[in-house]
Amino acid sequence: MAGHPARQLTMLRELRIRNLGVIEDAALELSPGLNVLTGETGAGKTMVVQSLGMLLGQRADPALVRAGAERASVEGITELAVDHPAATRALEAGAQIDDGELILQRSVTTGGRSRAIIGGATSPIGVLREVGEHIVAVHGQADQWRLARADQHRAVLDDFGRRHGRTLARALESYRSAYAEWQATRTELAALQTDSQTRTLRLDQLTSALQDIERVDPQPGEDEALVAEASRLDHVELLRETTSQAHRELAGDDDGGEPVPHVLGSLSTAGHALGTAAEYDAGLADLVGRVRELSVLAADVAADLGGYLADLPSDPQRLAWVQQRRSELNHLTRRYGSTVDEVLAFAESAAAEVATLDGGDERLTQLREQLPVLQKAAVQRAGELTAARRAAAKALGKAVNAELGRLAMGSAQLHVDVTPREPVQEQLTADGADEVSIELSSAPGQPSRSVAKAASGGELSRIMLALEVVLGADDVPTFVFDEVDAGVGGAAAHEIGARLADLAHSAQVIVVTHLPQVAAYADHHLVVHKQSDGAVTQSDVTVVDGEQRVAELARMLGGVADSRPAREHARELLSVARER
Repeated sequence: MAGHPARQLTMLRELRIRNLGVIEDAALELSPGLNVLTGETGAGKTMVVQSLGMLLGQRADPALVRAGAERASVEGITELAVDHPAATRALEAGAQIDDGELILQRSVTTGGRSRAIIGGATSPIGVLREVGEHIVAVHGQADQWRLARADQHRAVLDDFGRRHGRTLARALESYRSAYAEWQATRTELAALQTDSQTRTLRLDQLTSALQDIERVDPQPGEDEALVAEASRLDHVELLRETTSQAHRELAGDDDGGEPVPHVLGSLSTAGHALGTAAEYDAGLADLVGRVRELSVLAADVAADLGGYLADLPSDPQRLAWVQQRRSELNHLTRRYGSTVDEVLAFAESAAAEVATLDGGDERLTQLREQLPVLQKAAVQRAGELTAARRAAAKALGKAVNAELGRLAMGSAQLHVDVTPREPVQEQLTADGADEVSIELSSAPGQPSRSVAKAASGGELSRIMLALEVVLGADDVPTFVFDEVDAGVGGAAAHEIGARLADLAHSAQVIVVTHLPQVAAYADHHLVVHKQSDGAVTQSDVTVVDGEQRVAELARMLGGVADSRPAREHARELLSVARER
């Protein structure tokens, strides 16, 4: 080839794998352009793709942890432009990007515990997946199942529409919004119709409860206040007698009877006596003050006791009323809450529910009127979605056919058929009412059949490559293809190699292949060697060039690496690739 393409600012620069499958410890240094990975069967090429899947947030299978190890780990070093979507999402997740370099890490233990680190920050696997989707698109032979399932044909078309222009994406979003509103209305209407009898019973129960509470008219905290008052009324005579005695002891009687000694009189006498003595001993002045303080305090207490006695109830009917009121409140607290405050909270909630239930008939009428309007809107949006899909189907077919022309399938024609199911109003789903079929005809004018039935294994591989190239997001800088050339040979293999090399002018491409015709187009050729004990270590993933590369291509051709005819054939492959 004419040398490596110009260095890309966004790419996967290095991949480090530890204890994954047959790989004990391997580091792959990647370059811009077309990177090809080859090696003997069982040498661990597939594990490289598995490791990339892990690194991009796919399921981490603990069964892939190498025997004797506790965990498998993958580390990828990427170079990102500052404004790349992957860099933006990584920074939002708390990652650090140093000099345009972002490090992604993923590990899984034999127990199934998985961990992801983005730019030094531990992150959820979902975030790792979001970042990875902007950096690497992995495609393998297993992706051909998408061509065998009719429902996936629609997904392929919608994916193409999402990535190329916004018309289909907007139509799908608009339809799904209308469909969701229609379905929500149907669900609510069905629920109201089903629950009509239950709703009426509930409304009667709540109305009766509110009437019961309104009749008693409880006040916040009333139950606790009545408990205190009942205790006071039950013991009013005891309270009157003891309080009167205390008042007499402090202030004496004021009924004009025979005076009796009392605290205020004694304190007054004591204060007078000490006041006289203090004239001759200043040390008693402090005591005189303290006695006078006691006298003031005792007078205050006596006054308060007098006020308390005056306020003691003397109406014998009050206790009967309090007991009756407590009985009424207890009736409420047994039914609607353990306290009056809880009863009042229940009443507030019940009133709100009554207002909702009471408007149920009105809501039923409203929903019945809305439903056909919303269904009509969903059908209209479904028609707009069909039109957008048909336009995208033409563009997808044209783009894929152009790619097939580069892959030695120029006479084949791929068609994407979009047919709405009838009657549309009865066939709506969350994805619309369209049946989408990707079909293939062997030549222009020939009848077409479903691509999974019309194409051979080798043709399916090339169709998948064409679809993957066409579907590739503009902002994904790295494509990975895992033996997408399976079932292909001869001139078709050359065409695949040439197309991958062409794609590598605008993106970094990593290809796992067993075909020497494809490997000959590489800008950067890595070979995985397996040691005799079955392990692959760092030293066993090597970059080959010159005669080493010729020897690897000779081995892939089925010959002996040091065989002169095999080497000549390998050099011829390199020459053809260089010329193309």
